[in-house]
Amino acid sequence: MNERTARDVVLMRAIETADAQREILSEDDRVYASRSARELAHWQAAEGKSEPRLDHFLGQRAELILKRLAERTPAFAAFRQRRSVMPVLAVVLPIVGFLAGAGLDRIGNPHRVDLLSAPLLLILAWNLIVYLALIVWALVPSKRTGWASPRLLRRLSVGKAALPRKLPAPLAAGIAQYFTDWAQLTAKLTHLRLGRTIHLAAAAFALGAIASLYARGVLTQYAAGWESTFLDAHQVHALLSFLFAPALAVFPLQGFSLADVQALHFVQEPSPAGGARWVHLYAATLFLLVVLPRLALAIVSALRARRLAHRFPLDLGQPYYRLLADRVGASGPAVLRVIPYSFTVDEARHKGLAAIAAMVLGEQAQLMLRPSCAYGEEPKELLRDVRLDDADVAVTAVLFNLAATPERENHGAFLDYLARNTPRGIAVLLDESGLVGRGAVDNRVVERVALWHEFCQYHHTRATVVDLLHPERHPLDLGSGLAVSGAA
Repeated sequence: MNERTARDVVLMRAIETADAQREILSEDDRVYASRSARELAHWQAAEGKSEPRLDHFLGQRAELILKRLAERTPAFAAFRQRRSVMPVLAVVLPIVGFLAGAGLDRIGNPHRVDLLSAPLLLILAWNLIVYLALIVWALVPSKRTGWASPRLLRRLSVGKAALPRKLPAPLAAGIAQYFTDWAQLTAKLTHLRLGRTIHLAAAAFALGAIASLYARGVLTQYAAGWESTFLDAHQVHALLSFLFAPALAVFPLQGFSLADVQALHFVQEPSPAGGARWVHLYAATLFLLVVLPRLALAIVSALRARRLAHRFPLDLGQPYYRLLADRVGASGPAVLRVIPYSFTVDEARHKGLAAIAAMVLGEQAQLMLRPSCAYGEEPKELLRDVRLDDADVAVTAVLFNLAATPERENHGAFLDYLARNTPRGIAVLLDESGLVGRGAVDNRVVERVALWHEFCQYHHTRATVVDLLHPERHPLDLGSGLAVSGAA
């Protein structure tokens, strides 16, 4: 699935999930979109003599649904026309960098080449520091995106967070959720594109400085020399020999000796001889140490971004997509793995879990019920024989009894361990059947639900209330399925 299709699919998911009451998309709208998309997906599969592909089905379905919403709501149609600022930034920043580099020589004396030119030395030093920082970021594992802040990446990914006016409430809520989801999904891609642009701008800045040196040299007689309060000729010669070593090794340029450096020491007036030699040396050094490495880094970032954009990492194993996959027949039965914690599941509740699996993952869904985990034991020991990264499992759900009191050192530690080690994230099921069965009044149930929701939110998960003895009390469908937290 490419980036454009993934963006439409994520937007469709956010809107359908927010519109659980079918206020803006009726059931007929959804059925029509699914049927039409399924026919197109099967037609494409027949053309290619292959099985129907879920990404084709999702892309066609998203296009149909979003087109219908745009026809009904002009404000939404205008929203879909929004474009990222990254393409503009990719053109503007290198141009600005080149112009800034071209005007660099106005900082100093435009009629002389200073062997210890502060602007040129700063360009070289800054780029070497950047290379060192990139090496450190590459070697040190981190979930962060380096120097780019999440806020900057979000702005570049989705633009302004302001919602269009005159939108129905479910549509506005869906777009707001889309902003969050898409910014998270595209953080790496946006970071690569931003890195490509920054590297191109840095290369353009150095090229601008080089172009300025040669352009002024055509119309102006450069005088070469140096001056320093703290450095003598020997130290300057050693510094310049180290600085210009790469350029002298690669290009057939004229070198220099200690005597040459001593002769160019500014006393009152700089020497009018030898300016071209130092222009060539500085230009070659900038080209080797700034332009070429930056262009190489830009190319690497561009290739990685292109590969990511063409193969966008949208996890189609999530419940929303697995239910649609069941409808199109594009994949095998989805598996809901349930791990009870200090909770014994009897036969009646087992049937309730199977019904919930069918609600959220389709009629062909399978239930994998694990043995109950004992209260107070170490999560690592309790789950040592469980493959939390099993690709065949669509959703891993933790089952708690709503009547229990959540404890940070037990329930919380169990949730934290699962969230850290389950790549697709986890769902939390709160069974109210025991509490309701004991005749608890509504206020007590509401208070208990609020307590658990707050507890799960503290542990960066979201809970879904179910009644395993009467699953129909809390219907879970395509728009209001399990709340899966921590999924990629």
